Parts: sequence; structure tokens; C-alpha cells
Amino acid sequence: MAKYLEKLESESIYIIREAYWLYKDKLACLWSCGKDSTALIHLIRKAFFGSVPFPMVHLDTSFKFQEIYKFRDEYAKKWGLKLIVSKNQAALKKGMCPEKGRYECCNALKTDALKQVIQDMGFKALFLAIRRDEHSIRAKERYFSPRTKDFKWGYFDQPLEMWHQFYKSQNPDDSHARIHPMLSWREIDIWRYIKKENLPVISLYFSEKNKRFRSIGCERCCEPVISKANTIDKIIKELECTDTAERSGRCQDKEQPFMMQKLRSLGYM
Repeated sequence: MAKYLEKLESESIYIIREAYWLYKDKLACLWSCGKDSTALIHLIRKAFFGSVPFPMVHLDTSFKFQEIYKFRDEYAKKWGLKLIVSKNQAALKKGMCPEKGRYECCNALKTDALKQVIQDMGFKALFLAIRRDEHSIRAKERYFSPRTKDFKWGYFDQPLEMWHQFYKSQNPDDSHARIHPMLSWREIDIWRYIKKENLPVISLYFSEKNKRFRSIGCERCCEPVISKANTIDKIIKELECTDTAERSGRCQDKEQPFMMQKLRSLGYM
């Protein structure tokens, strides 16, 4: 198992360094403060010998769990991260919230907030910690995934990637790229890696009163799953035999394949 995790780690670090060589000062990483993006930060720090040479972007909807904000501020300071917090203030002032519709809310407070920070900061590439096993739509992704000048994802026209050769790793001047160093990882791999590397994670992932969260985001859009797993070892053991989808606790209208594909085609993560 250790060799398997080392292989995943090495592949991810290779992709991270390749992207940095291509984009350098036009590069950023999205940090939700969840287990995956926190593991990605650890990989980036390994790739650059303890430092992070580009900004972390946190898309703040204003509806996240309070534990997320606390974790973000604590570890941004501890790891010396250049943190950029992006909010769609115009949408929030107009009363945008989950009750307006999950699709509308995600599009306004996440996708549009992302568009704003990319335009304001001039980023040409973004690291994301998405995984193919998370969702059937994300299984269509590539390690280097181009977006148009309108931030759209052409899921019918994905670049060819064979044997980890990135044939289309640069994008035109009027577009940007999404880079996914952890695309081949699985949920259980993340937890095994967290254990191996002794990484911090938000307490919401651990069982309290026989419930825990497997996927976290906006508080109003997440529900806990029934679980007694209150340690990393117990979470790993639980994942070895569960047939429940990781994102089953997310609001289902957004998680349906068609809705997720529609969101992602417009620029959603």
C-alpha cells in the first residue's frame, strides 16, 4: 500500500511541477479546505520543498461551515500561504442564497466568483483537487483541461492524454486551464495518505453522535451520513466496505449527472 501511495504522490508532484514550469506567475490553486484540496496543498509543498510559490484561492459563498473558516485561517497562517478570498458581493447583496435554487446559487456564488478572481488576477491556470471517482461527470476530465474565454468546458472535445503524456498542456491567450493533479486518486487513497502524512483535516469528517460528513461545503447544502467512524483508521475501514456514494450527503438537485454537467460546462468545479 505504501508503494501505491508513493506512486500516486509522485505522479501528482510531476503534474504540479509541469504546470508550474508552464504557467509560473499566472498560476493559482483552489482551496475549499476539504480533505482533498488540503492534501493537494501538502503535495504542492512537497513539490517545492516546503513552500507554495503561488496563491491559494478560497471561493467564499458566506454559507460555509464555521469550521471551514477557522481551519482556513489557522492553516493559511501556519503554512505561510498567500490566500485570496473571492466573494461574489454583488450577488450576495441581491440576496442570493441556497433557497433561491441550488443551481442558481452555485453558479452565482462559486462559478461567477471564480470568473471574477481569474479576470481580476489574470490567472492562466488553476489547480483543483477533483477526483474521477467523485462523480460520473468528473470522470470525463483530463489532467490538463482547457476552458474557453467564456469559462466553458468542452466535455465533447477533451484533449488526448495517453500514458501520462500531456499533449495539450498549454491554452490560447484568451482562455485558461484547469489542472487536476489528483484525478487518479480515490476517496480511500486520500484518507490513507492523510494517515501516512499525518495531515490535518476538519473535525466534521469524524463521527459525532453516529453521524459524520464525507463531503463538506456550504452548511445548508450538506447532510451527514450515518457512521461511527471517529478516527482515520475507522474511516478507512468503513470505506473498504461501503457502497454509499461519497457525495450522497450533498443536495441532490445539484448532484444529478445532468445538473452537474450543466454547471461544470459553465465553469463550475
